[in-house]
Amino acid sequence: MHKQVIVLGTLLCAMAVLLGAFGAHLLQPLLFENSRESTFNTAINYLIFHALGVLLSGITLKKSKLIALFFMSGIVIFSGSLIALSVTNITSLGALAPIGGSCFVIGWILFARSAYLNIK
Repeated sequence: MHKQVIVLGTLLCAMAVLLGAFGAHLLQPLLFENSRESTFNTAINYLIFHALGVLLSGITLKKSKLIALFFMSGIVIFSGSLIALSVTNITSLGALAPIGGSCFVIGWILFARSAYLNIK
């Protein structure tokens, strides 16, 4: 169990809730104008799922920092680029999403490997 990873995971969960509420209320007219409600929601969904992945890895695994690093990188790159795209409508920001998605995949593969090797 890693205290820092657990704290990071809980803070990321809180951030997902805050950003989701911000988007649903204050950003809604802009997201509608840009036709990006779905894009914003995808960003928030991936943020919350991977925040929970960070939290779960911190609770269950001894070596969770590298997993948390990849999930955090994915959140910043994938969710961050989609949120920025949703607000600015700069379509080239969408090109960053696959890089963040790759970070998510690597994080889950590392999670599976660590679980296989360390959980009895």
